[in-house]
Amino acid sequence: QVPLVESGGGLVQAGGSLRLSCAASGRTFSGYVMGWFRQTPGKEREFVAAISRGGSNTYYADSVKGRFTISRDNAKNTVYLQMISLKPEDTAVYYCAARTAVAWSAYIKYSEYDNWGQGTQVTVSS
Repeated sequence: QVPLVESGGGLVQAGGSLRLSCAASGRTFSGYVMGWFRQTPGKEREFVAAISRGGSNTYYADSVKGRFTISRDNAKNTVYLQMISLKPEDTAVYYCAARTAVAWSAYIKYSEYDNWGQGTQVTVSS
C-alpha cells in the first residue's frame, strides 16, 4: 500500500488552467505506474491519464488528449496532472491512483489500480 494525497483542485473559469499534484509516501514510488481518474455524481470513475514508472510512457483518454499532461518526479514522490483549456465538462473529483507493474501497459480500468487518494474537486465554470 502507498498512501496518496492529491492537491491543487479548485474553481476555474472555462479556458483556464490548473495543476494537480499527488504526493506519495514511502520509498518505492518509482515502482508504481500512476494514473489519474475523475468522477462525477452518479457516474463511474473515468480514466484520465497514466504514466509509466520512469515517466517515459504516457497514455490519455481521448477527451483530454492535447489539453492534459501527466508527469512525475520520482525524486519528490509526486505525480502531476497539468490541465489547460479546461471545459465545464471537466468538472469532477479527480483521483490519483497507483499500481505495481513489471512492465508498462496503459492501465485504464478502475479495477487495475489498488491504491487511491482521497480526491480533489475541480470545478470549471462556464
